[in-house]
Amino acid sequence: MANISTHTLTLVSPPDDVNAVHALLETVWADATHVSATDRCSFETALIELASNVFRHADTGSGVTCGLRLEVSDVSLDARLSDTGATSKELFAVKIPGSAGVDAREMPDGLSESGRGIALIQALVDELEYSRDGDLNHWHIVRALRS
Repeated sequence: MANISTHTLTLVSPPDDVNAVHALLETVWADATHVSATDRCSFETALIELASNVFRHADTGSGVTCGLRLEVSDVSLDARLSDTGATSKELFAVKIPGSAGVDAREMPDGLSESGRGIALIQALVDELEYSRDGDLNHWHIVRALRS
């Protein structure tokens, strides 16, 4: 049976921002010495990008509350982020709610000022899923450990 450590965080933005996610990950990495620097960097970048997109794009003016559940096992890093923001299918141009995956993205050209978030996340993790249930968006990312 695999060892799994679970970490949770509730964020309310504003005032919370991605610094709270960074702080949580610092404590996670202190205990997860088996996770390589490459896996840490890739997963952290993907998770911070996801949280940043939610804070930036899903807030319709009344703030966003997010719940983050992070699991670290011997074989993977797994994060589930749920938020009270606007319907992300419109903001992130993902598949319709209830679908398991997110449409594949390509990086926009070098002069584009936006549109890199989903493509970046997809490049850094093995799974990216989105669904909407009632008033909540649910995001799930997984990165298999490479070493």
